[in-house]
Amino acid sequence: MSGAIAERKKEEISSPQTGEPVRNRRVFAPLADIYETKERIFVLADMPGVDDQSIDITLEKNVLTLQGFTTPQTEEGLRLVHCECPEGNYRRVFLLSEEIDRDGIEATVKNGVLKLVLPKSQKSMARKITVKSE
Repeated sequence: MSGAIAERKKEEISSPQTGEPVRNRRVFAPLADIYETKERIFVLADMPGVDDQSIDITLEKNVLTLQGFTTPQTEEGLRLVHCECPEGNYRRVFLLSEEIDRDGIEATVKNGVLKLVLPKSQKSMARKITVKSE
């Protein structure tokens, strides 16, 4: 695949995974990229049309749930002739391992991209053990 760019499309979820829908709207699983360093895991999720006021992130036991709610975008005097970003909300669920420090999780959103920073717990990080002579 030299030089080729893989096309990525958001996928519609056929039915909500848990909970009861409050609006009759499509729900998409946002595309996400996950990166890791020695100290943290980063999750970048694409949620076009979502801002900090319309995101709900919950952590219950080991289940991290991301939900984003959008409002219909209309431009006065314009008629939509082609749409590659259909309207709908977003929902994605991740199962966290015990290596994540739950109290240190941070989230920010900018230009429709949600960024989660999941710090690893001190217990799970590799460390050097000093050997002493007797």
